[in-house]
Amino acid sequence: MRVLAIAAHPDDIEWLCGGTLALCAQRGDEIFIAIATNGNVGSGEPGAKKDEIARIRHEEAKTSAAVIGAKVIWMDFDDEFLFDDRPTRERFIDAIREARPDIMFVLSENDYHPDHRLAGSIARDCRIPVSVPLVQTNLPETPIPTTFIMDTIMGKGFEPEFYVDVTSVMDIKEKMLSSHVSQVAWTEHMYSIGFTENMNVQARFRGVQGGFKFGEGFRILQDWPSTGGYELLPTGKTK
Repeated sequence: MRVLAIAAHPDDIEWLCGGTLALCAQRGDEIFIAIATNGNVGSGEPGAKKDEIARIRHEEAKTSAAVIGAKVIWMDFDDEFLFDDRPTRERFIDAIREARPDIMFVLSENDYHPDHRLAGSIARDCRIPVSVPLVQTNLPETPIPTTFIMDTIMGKGFEPEFYVDVTSVMDIKEKMLSSHVSQVAWTEHMYSIGFTENMNVQARFRGVQGGFKFGEGFRILQDWPSTGGYELLPTGKTK
């Protein structure tokens, strides 16, 4: 199968579904990670330049994706300024058409960050237009993917329906997230937390809920038309 995860920022995917993507890669799926913004304000270094921050974060995203053999689709919108307009929708449509996914993971529209909420909303709204021939972008139409909604950061306001057991790939998930070296000092500066610490806390919490050591939580998008179910995900457990 072909699998696409759509992020707002570099490192979102690793935190919220990196383990599931690693399991998909292990079973032979082709993995794509589409990143809407370039993370160009994600640095607290004095004198940091936005272009250089974006370059660094792009390289970190590619390093992370390489851990599981994934391809990065870099949309390159400015961090903190993602908007739902025609050019943005067309870029999202092309990202989905490039990946041609059977499975698509999107961010929750209830997450803490406006870029997260918008990225989730836009991806959801593009799910059907990607299949319409007269919605003309740079790439041809592709079938409607089965879409799963990722957990929110620290699980705030999100009730999973399905838990994927990522215990066997937690080392891979942490290696992917740790590839975003520039974010270690930034998250400590902004939020006074260790970069991977809260990710591990969330994975333990979702794991306990699912009945295993580490887990990731998801909901299936119930919008019509239905194209598949939880059987498409790696081994896990329904609520």
